[in-house]
Amino acid sequence: MAKEFSVRPVIFPSSIPSTPYTRRPGSSSPPPPFQTAPRTSSPLPFIPFDIPSTSSAPPPLYSGVPIASSSSGYFEDEPPLLEELGINTRQIWCKTVSILNPIRLDPVLHEDGDLSGPFMFLLSFGLFQLLAGKFYFGIVLGWVIMASLFLYSTFNMIAGRNGCLDLYRCFSIIGYCMLPMVIFSAGSLFLPHGGTLIFAIGMVFVFWSTWVCTSLLLRLASCGDEHRGLVGYACWLVYLLFSLLVIF
Repeated sequence: MAKEFSVRPVIFPSSIPSTPYTRRPGSSSPPPPFQTAPRTSSPLPFIPFDIPSTSSAPPPLYSGVPIASSSSGYFEDEPPLLEELGINTRQIWCKTVSILNPIRLDPVLHEDGDLSGPFMFLLSFGLFQLLAGKFYFGIVLGWVIMASLFLYSTFNMIAGRNGCLDLYRCFSIIGYCMLPMVIFSAGSLFLPHGGTLIFAIGMVFVFWSTWVCTSLLLRLASCGDEHRGLVGYACWLVYLLFSLLVIF
């Protein structure tokens, strides 16, 4: 038999009390249920997002100096990036043209040594050999360093106190005189290997590089032509090794 229980009905208040509820000591009445705060009907304040025109406003200031922007001309007086890095493209082009014409060689252009042109020629030589299936980048760089040290020591021993050739300029001259070897490396891609034709053409380019390098070394170091044979033989050995990389 089910037992019946008497349950008192729950009555919720219809209005929110204006005063906060404080429970008195000794009172057994329960607190009123939680009520949310009433929403106000006032709208949010309007915030304008108008962007001022940049044409009429002056450029921003930082420590009293206007900050340059891409639209202003504050970078017009700045030198080019290649010039800041020490790469003179016009000078490299003039030196390259002088090497291509060994009859009218101008040693004045090579008085200021640089490494940008020689590095470009060495990289081109290695890339053409890479197209032929030969990975010679490390060998080419190592041989150029050893050749520069060899020619530097040989020339200074021959010239004695009259020699005024520094290692930096020696490396620059050897690198620029690699231009005939670069042309030979590019042309060898279209020549049959293992025959006398490529060997004969290689000797022509070796003589070209030897003649130019010897003339530049003797003229820039203010040394007479009495040692041309010894300096030319050293240069011939250097560029002969590079031609053998192409032939074999």
